Amino acid sequence: MRSDQIKKGIERIPHRALLHATGLSRKDLNRPFIGVASSFTDLIPGHIGMRDLERYIERGICYGGGVPFFFGVPGICDGIAMGHLGMCYPLALREIIADTLETVCNAHQLDGIVCLTNCDKITPGMLMAAARLNIPAVIVTAGPMLSGRLRQRKLAFVHDTYEAVAKAKKGEISAEELACLEMEACPGAGSCQGLYTANTMACITEAMGMSLTGCGTALAVSSKKRRIAQASGERIVELVKENITPSKIITKESLENAIVVDMALGGSSNTVLHLMAIAHEAGIKIELKDFDRISKNTPHITNLEPAGAHFMEDLEYAGGIPAVLKRLKGKLNNVMTLGGKKVFEIADKAEIYDEEVLRPFSRAYHKQGGIAVLSGNLAPDGAVVKQSAVSPKMMKFSGKARVFNREEEAMQAILDGKIKGGEVIVIRYEGPSGGPGMREMLAPTAAIVGMGLADSVALITDGRFSGGTKGPCIGHVSPEAASGGAIAVLKDGDIITIDIPNRKLEVKLSNLEIKKRFKTWKAVEPKIKTGYLSRYSRLVSSADKGAILI
Repeated sequence: MRSDQIKKGIERIPHRALLHATGLSRKDLNRPFIGVASSFTDLIPGHIGMRDLERYIERGICYGGGVPFFFGVPGICDGIAMGHLGMCYPLALREIIADTLETVCNAHQLDGIVCLTNCDKITPGMLMAAARLNIPAVIVTAGPMLSGRLRQRKLAFVHDTYEAVAKAKKGEISAEELACLEMEACPGAGSCQGLYTANTMACITEAMGMSLTGCGTALAVSSKKRRIAQASGERIVELVKENITPSKIITKESLENAIVVDMALGGSSNTVLHLMAIAHEAGIKIELKDFDRISKNTPHITNLEPAGAHFMEDLEYAGGIPAVLKRLKGKLNNVMTLGGKKVFEIADKAEIYDEEVLRPFSRAYHKQGGIAVLSGNLAPDGAVVKQSAVSPKMMKFSGKARVFNREEEAMQAILDGKIKGGEVIVIRYEGPSGGPGMREMLAPTAAIVGMGLADSVALITDGRFSGGTKGPCIGHVSPEAASGGAIAVLKDGDIITIDIPNRKLEVKLSNLEIKKRFKTWKAVEPKIKTGYLSRYSRLVSSADKGAILI
């Protein structure tokens, strides 16, 4: 066992003394040492139930014959971090988590790792670490939140809070209803109820085979989730004994399966960044064009929040990810999962309980998958849009630019009624380096919807969007403004054309005019000059490369 490096031989007497100080018996030294990386925190609704799941993971490891060692990793709630300086940190946290797991597991030579995670950047950080370490690993996502209730109406976090802000500004919601939404939209533990980033990552983690069958959609409050947690603890010990490492699960084929499922569900555009980063750690080449290629050949078969009417609980009761695999079987690779079953075996045993939540291809909500990759003179290296959340009338759009150098400036203009139909809001210097941290633009996009402008105004940014975003919102514009991308020299009134069907994002300027503007362009001063974010901004790559550290 790997852990023999710290517990075998006469030269390890000091090490054993310290291990015995933790309460281990001599018998324990003959068992696999299993780390449990828990992201429990009181700060994140998706993580507050993890103390319970920790008990079941621990029970499973002990039943399996291993020795569990718990350690903590930090977590950030993207919703609470949204709209201020705090949103510079979540994407950067992904790297801290990966580095933390690498550091702890290698320093203590752990034999295997169970990663207890849930919300947005924490899950990809755990997966990046698993791929980098390449020791047996199981991912346990803590599960989605139940929908809230206002009388008989289902409530979802984004729709009924962020969009409600703008509606309140317009006087469309009473103070009484607003107070109720604030209290009831998020009724308890779990990741937010729609197909936002956390739940998208949970679903595709299961699809790529790195969590046990059923884990992706099992609700946070369910006993099913407890049973999965315990089974995950037992399974990690088996994986150690069988020497099944992430490199045997995370392959080009399994990552393609994850993208297929992502496109079919219409998941968060953030998964583009995360899957490329995971692939990078695994030594696998995944590019933007892979997402677009797969999307063009994968029908969008669900209609989940934020763009649709269904919730994660509906997907769970429709059969969960096994049912999705059944529907998509003909488009998937028959690879092994860490549960010991191949994808087709899981698909064949699954049942689809709701043909409306999981439509057949003949009645797909859209012929193509959830994400499209655009390019043109405004984004030579690419840009990303969640096309499944764009109305048909806005799939092609042209308008005058309204340019802002910070999210807050754009947000104020939207709420003050200064944005008019036919305009394209441009928010720049919010990319991986310029942000730094590539802030999510959920507040502005939700405000656009709340102000009734979703079908007359577009938004483009070198930042990114929450999985809760809907409408013609194009992010990940590369190169970013801070790196001298064309978005840096846009001016108010420039005509921007968005053509999603033909994958185009262009500004009506000649190459000569763009070069002329760059002659007088000066890069802006870094927004943050000290601490971790300062280091991050100097090391991070562009969005089209996954915003990895180089």
